[in-house]
Amino acid sequence: MPLPTRVKLVEVGPRDGLQNEKTPVPTAVKVELVHRLQAAGLREIEITSFVSPKWVPQMADNVDVMAGITRLPGVRYSVLTPNLQGFEAALKSGPDEIVVFASASEAFSQKNINCSIAQSIERFAPVVDAARAAGIYVRGAMSCTVGCPYEGEIAPERVSYLAGLMRGIGVQHVGVADTIGVGTPLKVQRAMEAALKHYTLDEVSGHFHDTYGQALANTLICLQMGVWQFDASVAGLGGCPYAKGATGNVASEDVVYLLHGMGIETGIDLDKLIDAGQFISDFLGRPTNSRAGKALFNKRPA
Repeated sequence: MPLPTRVKLVEVGPRDGLQNEKTPVPTAVKVELVHRLQAAGLREIEITSFVSPKWVPQMADNVDVMAGITRLPGVRYSVLTPNLQGFEAALKSGPDEIVVFASASEAFSQKNINCSIAQSIERFAPVVDAARAAGIYVRGAMSCTVGCPYEGEIAPERVSYLAGLMRGIGVQHVGVADTIGVGTPLKVQRAMEAALKHYTLDEVSGHFHDTYGQALANTLICLQMGVWQFDASVAGLGGCPYAKGATGNVASEDVVYLLHGMGIETGIDLDKLIDAGQFISDFLGRPTNSRAGKALFNKRPA
């Protein structure tokens, strides 16, 4: 299959990237990060999550972050909503899209949200109905589609099962996530093929963590399948609190460098994206996790 000529990146740094940070990130810093990302050309940004502050204290300022953003036309702002209560709270902030999540691993589902896969889908069904009735797009994040910290390798049949359940409750798009970053290209290809039994190429995306350095290779094989939407996190922010040793999402800068080097359009200004990565890395007091970002930043004149 020919490579896509254009790729859409969903920037998940402000939500998925920052949610595991132990040090509180001030609302103003989160808002500035979003502003820098959209100035760099990102048109899909995952902003925050409407979850209990007891479980994710970093996202306790969700309402303030959504209110603080200067919205640009053509940018879609999404939020994670784990249940109907979270959705109703999120609705007041005017999201363009909501994200619901479920795991392809039964053990991970129990550890993460204390219920089975089937029960998690039942929980999300009224959220999806309410969102679609309100004209809000619904994206589904499918975690642990390749490997699980508790079960080990995940069979493609489990991914197909989950994708079918999500399609059944009206989820409009699914992300195939290698949550702990253990995937290699052929395993990721099989997981993506399983999702494509229920969704079209326009309705799937890849979400890869870089724990074993495989995220760009996994991105490439999906590109070769015709997949043209991917999640990425500026400066490689993120991790997985339930998977020991799992590192951040693939860095947005690295994915953009790969795509531009292949002649694939993104609409993103890489220099401005690197600036955004440096901004949040400086605040967190550590170097960026983006290899391309670090290399290109170090080449700049002093």
